Amino acid sequence: MRMRPLGRTGIQVSPYCLGTMMFGRVGNPDHDDCVRIIHRAMDAGINVIDTADVYSYSETEEIVGKALKGRRDDIVVATKVSGPMGDDPNRAGNSRRWIITEVEHSLRRLRTDHIDLYQIHHPDPRTDIEETLSALTDLMSSGKVRAIGTSNFPATDIVEAQWVAERRGLARFRTEQPPYSLVNRGVEREVLPVCERYGLGTLVWGPLGMGLLTGRYRKGGTARVPERRMAWVPRHMSDERTLDTVERLALLAEEAAIPLTHMAMAFTVTHPGVTSAIIGPRTLEQLDDLLAGAGTVLGDDLLDRIDEIVPPGGDIGPLDVSYDPPAVTRAALRRRAADGRATA
Repeated sequence: MRMRPLGRTGIQVSPYCLGTMMFGRVGNPDHDDCVRIIHRAMDAGINVIDTADVYSYSETEEIVGKALKGRRDDIVVATKVSGPMGDDPNRAGNSRRWIITEVEHSLRRLRTDHIDLYQIHHPDPRTDIEETLSALTDLMSSGKVRAIGTSNFPATDIVEAQWVAERRGLARFRTEQPPYSLVNRGVEREVLPVCERYGLGTLVWGPLGMGLLTGRYRKGGTARVPERRMAWVPRHMSDERTLDTVERLALLAEEAAIPLTHMAMAFTVTHPGVTSAIIGPRTLEQLDDLLAGAGTVLGDDLLDRIDEIVPPGGDIGPLDVSYDPPAVTRAALRRRAADGRATA
């Protein structure tokens, strides 16, 4: 795989990034099999692996740590912090207190003394971004973290973080990890252009629509989401409008004689604002299928037809796990009280 610069970090990464959300009890509980998948990806030229403390309740980081024994210097390790790691409200979020604590846990689970890319998993409106950047700056100064990034940040939050870092003399976020796929193109409007403007590398997640673009979920089909996953991805797998769009894309792929998975992956890495697309195989067979399409290139005619099905900058069906800001999720922030004052 031809390497790409990860923003302005000086780090070179492959156009495919191995995502690990399916490793552990949520997806593939066989640790040895997961290690084999990681090694196969590395042998194929993938040199960046993305994980998070919350994946399978920290089990995933432990699996990655096992796989990297003796091969740590061959891989760019990216992990994330912010999600809840228990019932204690202070064991989550983007506070200095939690970041400084949790990085030690991730280092232990990953069996390493440094993290190449430490990412904030979600925005935390309760925490001043200066507080977060200050903690991350100290971790970089200590050598425990080499570069910092964000995930699921709206364009306005990305710009604010860049401004605060410059104004306060703090380390800058160098990457962003947004959702992006054939059916989730909303980041084309602002997030990807902003990342390009500030020189941020991007590791896009969900290039297969979290399963929608695997070819298994067709309108009128019988494929179902496994029970162990129903708790967190139920709706977008059965949304009729989304399935109608997937059907049109699948027919287009058949006409072009390209597997839908290969067309979906090639689409994401075609965008000049995308550094690497995160693949999340659960089995070796799934990994091999994605690797087989790594050389797929989409011509302008095919890209134009994709644009006709899913307009640029549009989201046909937002993924259930996508981040929504409080202004969207809290009704009180959108309504005034009878006296004309804001309700929250």
